[in-house]
Amino acid sequence: MKMNLADKLAWVLIIIGGLNWGFVGWWNKNLVDKVVGSSHYNISRIIYAIVGAAALYSLVRMVMMMSSSSNKA
Repeated sequence: MKMNLADKLAWVLIIIGGLNWGFVGWWNKNLVDKVVGSSHYNISRIIYAIVGAAALYSLVRMVMMMSSSSNKA
């Protein structure tokens, strides 16, 4: 299955989110807070929600791809 624009955008957001979690875990540095400022709590929550939605979208797409490939076998 070919990746469309939404798939590519979701992967970029998931990678950004994963890197942010890595920075939090390794160095206790939250890149989202550095970019938007730690006082902008609502903006940070929106960014986290968008990254989470991208992960959920990718999970659903992966399950759909796996079920369609198993139906062909």
